[in-house]
Amino acid sequence: MDRRHFLLAAGIVAAGLAAPRAGVAAQGATLPPPALPGDKSLEAALRARQTQRSFETRPLPGEILSGLLWAANGVNRPEVGKHTAPTAMNRQEIDVYVAKADGLFRYEPKEHRLERLSTEDLRAATGKQAFAATVPVDLVYVADMGKVAGATPEEKAFYAGADTGFVSQNVYLYCAAMGLATVVRASFDGAALAKAMGLPDGRRITLAQSVGYPKA
Repeated sequence: MDRRHFLLAAGIVAAGLAAPRAGVAAQGATLPPPALPGDKSLEAALRARQTQRSFETRPLPGEILSGLLWAANGVNRPEVGKHTAPTAMNRQEIDVYVAKADGLFRYEPKEHRLERLSTEDLRAATGKQAFAATVPVDLVYVADMGKVAGATPEEKAFYAGADTGFVSQNVYLYCAAMGLATVVRASFDGAALAKAMGLPDGRRITLAQSVGYPKA
């Protein structure tokens, strides 16, 4: 294989990277096998990567949502439990929450499934932009500050932000490879959103990211 054309597997470039198996839900939604952009090169994805703020409202198919979440922060090395996105000292402190029309979910990487937390549509609360309320998927990134690397609050904030950035970029590359639109956002009322999501103490919302089909 030409070194310039390592295959892009959901935002992580690797030769021979195995796709995850569909998870079995206990109290949540089973995710189907993920749709992956198998023949898309890293170069093509980087050329296509962009921020878009205009979305269609039609839902994402299950296999696309599955691939999106695996790309974001799924397990790509199950034998050692490592993820597609790195974290400082492998603390794995970033959780991906999914706000959709049918409720709020938390992505469980190990089982590759969605755990339903609420049936309430919280999309409007995830951002001050009008499109946040109607885009099919709003991802909310939450850091468990008790797990974040660092000895001081400043160091912890730095590492939580950096680790969130890796997840967000994986989403950008997956969207570029799959013809989806996305924008990462920091314009939200963090306290109000955390309350609406029922987050416990010690959890901090770091960023939100909208994903959907681009509006023509």
